[in-house]
Amino acid sequence: MKQLINTDHGRELYSKRMGIVEPVFADITHCKRMNRFTLRTKAKVNIQWLLFCMVHNIEKINKALVPIM
Repeated sequence: MKQLINTDHGRELYSKRMGIVEPVFADITHCKRMNRFTLRTKAKVNIQWLLFCMVHNIEKINKALVPIM
């Protein structure tokens, strides 16, 4: 990973992550207060994570479709 990031192309790709991926995690953890999982086992945790991701995407769709008053 260090070798990839140390190239010019790698630094450019990694810097895009800050604007694409990190805001999603920040919204889910901070705004939705999902800082820990409430279920046990990998399957249940995966379902809980997917539900939070669905809520995040539904909110994005709703924001795009509903005009701001």
